[in-house]
Amino acid sequence: MTRLQGLPASRGTALGRARVRLPLVHEAGEKKVAASGVEQELLRLHRATDAARAEMRELRTRLQGALPAEVGEFLDLHAMLLDDPELLSALDELIRSKRYSASYALRIQRDRLAQVFEGMEDAYLKSRLDDLDHVIGRIQSFLHKRATSVKGLAGEILVCENVAPSELAQLQSQGVLGIVSSAGSVLSHSAILARSLHMPLVVGASAVLNKVNDGDVVILDGASGEIVIEPGPADLRQHRLRQRELAREQRELGRLRSKPTRTVDGAEITLLANAESQDDVAKAHALGARGLGLYRTEFLFLQRNQLPNEDEQFRAYRDTVLGMIGLPVTIRTLDLGADKADRTGLVIGSEENPALGLRGVRLSLAHPKVSDTQLRAILRASGYGPVRILVPMVSGREEIMAVRRRLSRLAALLRNEGHEVAENIPIGAMIEVPAAAIALETFIDQVDFLSIGTNDLVQYLLAADRNNDAVAELYSPLHPAVLRLLWQVIETAQRYSTPVAVCGEIAGDARMVPLLLALGLTEFSLHPATLLEVRRAIREVDLAALRAQAPQLLAARDRRGIERWIAGTATD
Repeated sequence: MTRLQGLPASRGTALGRARVRLPLVHEAGEKKVAASGVEQELLRLHRATDAARAEMRELRTRLQGALPAEVGEFLDLHAMLLDDPELLSALDELIRSKRYSASYALRIQRDRLAQVFEGMEDAYLKSRLDDLDHVIGRIQSFLHKRATSVKGLAGEILVCENVAPSELAQLQSQGVLGIVSSAGSVLSHSAILARSLHMPLVVGASAVLNKVNDGDVVILDGASGEIVIEPGPADLRQHRLRQRELAREQRELGRLRSKPTRTVDGAEITLLANAESQDDVAKAHALGARGLGLYRTEFLFLQRNQLPNEDEQFRAYRDTVLGMIGLPVTIRTLDLGADKADRTGLVIGSEENPALGLRGVRLSLAHPKVSDTQLRAILRASGYGPVRILVPMVSGREEIMAVRRRLSRLAALLRNEGHEVAENIPIGAMIEVPAAAIALETFIDQVDFLSIGTNDLVQYLLAADRNNDAVAELYSPLHPAVLRLLWQVIETAQRYSTPVAVCGEIAGDARMVPLLLALGLTEFSLHPATLLEVRRAIREVDLAALRAQAPQLLAARDRRGIERWIAGTATD
């Protein structure tokens, strides 16, 4: 029996045989084909690429609505790489001119591009090398007639170097019980998706590939990060006990569907849902969400060659409004840019630093026709129920005022055309740029509500990309600067009687509930999958007692001090 320790990324426990997947190997040996075989080799490559592309398309379609938006965007990024004309033409040229085999041409081109990625100073762009490797690996798999999704995984635990977001739902559907990876971050897109799918995941278990063999029996605990190899009788008893505890926990959570979200001392807290599909909308309503705090519109634009027209967008927004049956729906305007790229040419593909470039409201203001089309569709949907408009990536007053002017003009035009448009449509700003958080008082009079996007706010504030393993330890919402900025935004919003919610990943983490409540938050916007856990956490705390402890929390000097504060509230 051997014990290993990793980082707990997604709760749950699993017992099964290990299936070890070694890291992707790009060391295809040099091999040439005869001149007469060049066309056949090109045909092999094109068929493999087509098969990989079709697999990605089918997976994206099948999983629409099951994936958080950020993860769906990664699928779209992989699909775009498979369509990259520069990548494909370079491969063809290597086969035609050098007469390399398709596998060796893939290795050569991968190594060329890897040098470009590794030479970049920007950490975000460097991290895209993983996406390139996954795409090349898919093509290699089809070249050698290996299915990229390993068959016969039912009842097994996958042990690997890393797992792509695009694989997770597919692996779960094949019966994988849990995953252990030697690399990865608890805040990666894969970890976010694993939590949404309730799949146990442990990351950063550096020794696991050296210690675990195919067929070993493994116990995986996604709550503690512990991995037990060839467990003994005591370990098996503990595993069964943990399973019973989790089953009881799920039954208890089910009873909270119709319960109020109220603290022990009677304070009402609002739980809103994040959504991007009709499935999400249905789940949010069934679980008792008080509305949608974030409806993502990017799914209408991604992985397509033409921009969606006004009627197509209107129908999607109208159906969402109707699906919430009179509860407010917050529609976020287009938030493309950075790692969210489309095929229409709307997003600049060659920006040197896309995370700091033309994205969110900046992109919308730079393309007024595209923005007007979306805003008209949202305004028309407001005739069917309460709608709020949320503007992403705001950095100052001018952007909000520009959107307000545009909305006023478009609403008047639509009414003249005979459309029903609500008289009052609240407009909000996403606080995800540190400048907007610090200078909030300069434009708060222009907004009706606020939503704090902690995923981006944390990485911009700490200058640490959450998808870059090299700086994963630096990216943490439990940094004193993050807490003080959150408190500042919430306190400012309360002074101006402006509703404020947190819609980032930490809003759906039940362990963060005491911290956010202590900072003054009264609205959470989260994925439906975590709504009941957060509701339970809220119902177990005394809000007045937490608020009294806020000064000690804000006085913490480092992450450990904040973690001690959280641990203290859990034991009180």
